[in-house]
Amino acid sequence: MSGPSDTDPVAALGRAARAVKAAEAATGVSRAGLIGISVGVLAAGAAAGVAIDRLTVGRSTRRRARAELDANAPYGSLRGRPRTVAAADGTELYVELDGLDLPEERRDGTAEPLTVVFCHGYCLNQDSWHFQRAAFRSGARLVLWDQRSHGRSERSRSFLAGEPAGIDQLGGDLKAVIDAVAPTGPLVLVGHSMGGMTMMALADQHPELFRERVAGVALIGTLAGNWDAVTFGLPVAGAKLFRRVAPGMMKLLGRQVDLVEATRRLGADVSAVFYRRYSFGAKDVDPGVVRFAEQMLDATPIDVVAEFYPVFSAHEKTEALAALRGIPTLVLTGTKDLLTPPGHGEVMAEQLPGAELVLVQDAGHLVMLERPDLVDHHLADLFDRAARFRGAAPLPPQVGEPA
Repeated sequence: MSGPSDTDPVAALGRAARAVKAAEAATGVSRAGLIGISVGVLAAGAAAGVAIDRLTVGRSTRRRARAELDANAPYGSLRGRPRTVAAADGTELYVELDGLDLPEERRDGTAEPLTVVFCHGYCLNQDSWHFQRAAFRSGARLVLWDQRSHGRSERSRSFLAGEPAGIDQLGGDLKAVIDAVAPTGPLVLVGHSMGGMTMMALADQHPELFRERVAGVALIGTLAGNWDAVTFGLPVAGAKLFRRVAPGMMKLLGRQVDLVEATRRLGADVSAVFYRRYSFGAKDVDPGVVRFAEQMLDATPIDVVAEFYPVFSAHEKTEALAALRGIPTLVLTGTKDLLTPPGHGEVMAEQLPGAELVLVQDAGHLVMLERPDLVDHHLADLFDRAARFRGAAPLPPQVGEPA
């Protein structure tokens, strides 16, 4: 009889345990600490069919490739005019203005162009919109911002004072950004993942803004509710187990920041496979893009990961979608998105008669990085419809072409 398969979860976890023991001897970090921090990621990888022992093969080659990509890749290099906006609790939100001049800078009486506000997802930052920024900065006003505790924004003051994080608070942050840097003129709101949820919270809190100023909405790789039904591509039993242990595990990790960050570096090869699995769907994604996504995810401190993880179970904004009805709307998601599966996009589209539903074949959660040309094409079409809807200045015809 043949031995256990390379992709057998039990065998993989056995190998992971041996790897933890070796790491304990090499680093001096306690075995309990290493197991507690690493086994969740390893188990998820094993359940996804990842052969843990293969991760060590060619490690030096992968590290050299990463160094070369870090030195040469332009992703995330685009910058705009920096601003800081204070949220309701005083948290300083980092904002960049890009593209055409914004309302407070333009008073020539001509029709105002669209102001496009990009809202990024969980554990990312505004640089996740790199391709969209490059495509549209010559024809629209762009507002890009880092959500609280993410990117260059300040760590949430209210959370540090003991108040739990929440999507509703993020909706208030978005309103503060709009009021500060785009107080007049037609708006298009583009949100990915948690950024889409942020926009739904804004719609719930300020439906009048959508009636009076919002010209278009793009909901990319996001959902309106029922987060607890997401299985992450795991078997039913594995998904239930993850649901049971994840909240406690996140709290524990959030209290052991220094130890976790140290072991994250030790486990870079494991986390790279994990990130790849849950970020992209196709096998032929540009390695530079994969590395770029890995850098953004790695840059998010583990206590920020723990801070926001609980908010998704509480997110339920299906009724708030009513504020979007009649507004040009794009609902776009990848067919291999394991974090916000396409069924959730279909549910939102059903709630929004007239919305354009786009299911991107074989794309994963970071679809705007994986299939930027296609995403830009659909955004350009949305911006055109939005400009006509609110009587805004149209985008130049070349805007939205591959950059």
